[in-house]
Amino acid sequence: MLTAAQVLAENNFGDTRTGGLAGPMGLFLILLLATATILLIRNMNSRLRRLPDRFPQQSGAADPTRADASVVDPTDGTGGRDSSTPAPNGHQQHLNG
Repeated sequence: MLTAAQVLAENNFGDTRTGGLAGPMGLFLILLLATATILLIRNMNSRLRRLPDRFPQQSGAADPTRADASVVDPTDGTGGRDSSTPAPNGHQQHLNG
């Protein structure tokens, strides 16, 4: 009768000395991923070099019928509000009913 330790200690994974393909296949995959990463980094660097240093500022809303003409830039410092209800001023709103 086999004990639990003998069953766990038994090598059920075949002969690990001959015909092993895991090592070379792992090396091939690592080299393939490294090559792909290097090519992607070079491609992105060349695309970034082609961009202008500064983008021109967009002029005011020239065409109000455009869908993006009403978009407010939150970083421009104007603090434009997009809500139609007034902002609460610290007091709770009471509902009658």
